[in-house]
Amino acid sequence: MARVIVLGAGTGGMAGAYEIRELLSSDHKVTVINEREDFQFVPSNPWIAVGWRQRPDISFPIRPHLEQKGIEFIAQAVTELDAANNRLTLANGDVEDYDYLVICTGPKLNFAAIEGAGPHDGFTQSICSLDHAESCYDDVKALVDEPGPVIVGAMPGASCFGPAYEYAFVLDRELCKQKVRDRVPMTYVTSEPYIGHLGLGGVGDSKSMLESELRNRHIQWITNAKVTRVADGVMYVDELNDEGELKKQHELPFRHSMMLPSFAGVDPVAAVDGLVNPKGFVIIDEFQRNPTFNNIYSAGVCVAIPPVEDTPVPTGTPKTGYMIESMMTAIAHNLAADLDGKGEANHRGTWSAICLADMGNTGAAFVAIPQIPPRNVTWFKKGKWVHLAKVAFEKYFLRKMKTGSSEPVYEKYTLKALGINRLKEETSDK
Repeated sequence: MARVIVLGAGTGGMAGAYEIRELLSSDHKVTVINEREDFQFVPSNPWIAVGWRQRPDISFPIRPHLEQKGIEFIAQAVTELDAANNRLTLANGDVEDYDYLVICTGPKLNFAAIEGAGPHDGFTQSICSLDHAESCYDDVKALVDEPGPVIVGAMPGASCFGPAYEYAFVLDRELCKQKVRDRVPMTYVTSEPYIGHLGLGGVGDSKSMLESELRNRHIQWITNAKVTRVADGVMYVDELNDEGELKKQHELPFRHSMMLPSFAGVDPVAAVDGLVNPKGFVIIDEFQRNPTFNNIYSAGVCVAIPPVEDTPVPTGTPKTGYMIESMMTAIAHNLAADLDGKGEANHRGTWSAICLADMGNTGAAFVAIPQIPPRNVTWFKKGKWVHLAKVAFEKYFLRKMKTGSSEPVYEKYTLKALGINRLKEETSDK
């Protein structure tokens, strides 16, 4: 009998645990370790941050849903990973041994990279966690009571740009509903070299479309923006040109600011030599397996993927839900091959980007296959149907996580919502 531990119960870890449990024989034990007792649907955090959702709408207890599928659950943070001896030490002092480890912890939020950044010790808000989004909403309510300048965007080294655009648009919509938008000048400040780059080198008409949406909402922007520090009510930004030279320095006042940070690997994983790159992200081969420790797999935001291209201000490559889901499916099949003799461990994730992004009362959808150009498929559209599709997907995904479904929910739902049936065929071997 082998014990498989899935470290992390987020969008990838929980869905992946269901799939691993289904594919492995009952001889093997599947355990999920997560620092919290509850599942949180991170894509809904922009709505939490403006009061359009509450915690019970997007969160539920993990334990009963995993246990009903025969999956052990431990709610503890991991403080040490001893990869050489296949052992995890937990915050309560317990030690858990494994035969196979699947790391899908998500990232460490690297607010410390910029002086004054972050919601706890700094002056900017975040939507990267449910707690942060709730804190952000408190700040939004204060903004409505006392309107003033707003800055939204992404710090140097950030890799997840979609939520920043989403938040800018939904905040604009909420401020209009509250009838204070006319007293809230907004600026979008991003490390991207141009609007719509998204860490992907752009997708189709993303540049012109997103620029148009920002103009229509009277949101100014600064690209190639290197935030150097943040003080109480002031953000200091070096704007670079395309050669990486200083073009202009800005001192931007703000009453409210939400800036996505750069990511790094979580501490216990980042401390393991041979497992991670210099930023603490897990190094994997084409089968999602670490080359040094062959019994460790990884998927999601915590894996090492190089930037799509060099940019004047560093930007990372995003990992979308569709990509993460396909990584976990590959891991589940490769574990089954290793443990139950179900063929050779040769399954690969679909490194493609498919995303639904809300804009308040409309939305944008994009497809990039593969994610890193040149691509076989590039597609970018907008419309109210995307907003409606994302609302429906939220309900669909949460229902599937509660029922313990192992079906690929991103693939099944997102492709159906986009109405591009050919994508399944085009991505099946990529």
